[in-house]
Amino acid sequence: MRVLLIEDAPRIASFVVKGLGAAGYTVDHVVTGAEGFARAQDPTVDLVILDLGLPDLDGTEVLERLRARGVRVPVLILTARGEVADRVEGLELGADDYLTKPFAFDELLARVRARLRGREAQVGWTLRAGGVELDLRTRNVTGPDGPVELTAREFALLETFMRHAGQVLSREQLLARVWDINWDPGSNVVDVYVGYLRRKLGGRLFETVRGAGYRFPGGGDARIDAGSPVPPEGGPAAS
Repeated sequence: MRVLLIEDAPRIASFVVKGLGAAGYTVDHVVTGAEGFARAQDPTVDLVILDLGLPDLDGTEVLERLRARGVRVPVLILTARGEVADRVEGLELGADDYLTKPFAFDELLARVRARLRGREAQVGWTLRAGGVELDLRTRNVTGPDGPVELTAREFALLETFMRHAGQVLSREQLLARVWDINWDPGSNVVDVYVGYLRRKLGGRLFETVRGAGYRFPGGGDARIDAGSPVPPEGGPAAS
């Protein structure tokens, strides 16, 4: 399951990203309301954790714009604003939950699991495309020639490809989804990691689209098998 964290405080963001990653979630982190608004409209995002005190747009404005555009992704507000009026405003604008800082991570995790439980039942746990099977719960990967061991970052990159099977993904898109969005766009880290996956899973699975990026096959065959709505049992964060 993919969580988008919109939070400009580095220490809090690092704490949440590491904690949710260790609980088995894929976490994308952005620091501005504008970037968060744009990323929250991605249909692969399952939950948004939204700070209100952002450096550009107030979080309430981000939430209001999302709901006005018809984006129904669950939103959990995480903020220092703890007055009753603030909580009421956030919920009336369309937030699904509201948690004030400082907070206990166990409570945040419980709230995340509660909000995602229904979506987990819908999307299930296993991605299949291009002859590859990826279990999001156990983080096991089976390629055309059998089980394959991947690093956390390789797993995150493969998951991104498989969720968008048949689509061309640019290097910039992959950097934003798998690495920090502020990663140097001139870096060749995407090409290096695609090379790692090719060696482990087979070069034919990752088509180079000249001038555009990469494409993983199986757009018509890709599917996510339904599974039990059991909360994630843990797994390493991408590093």
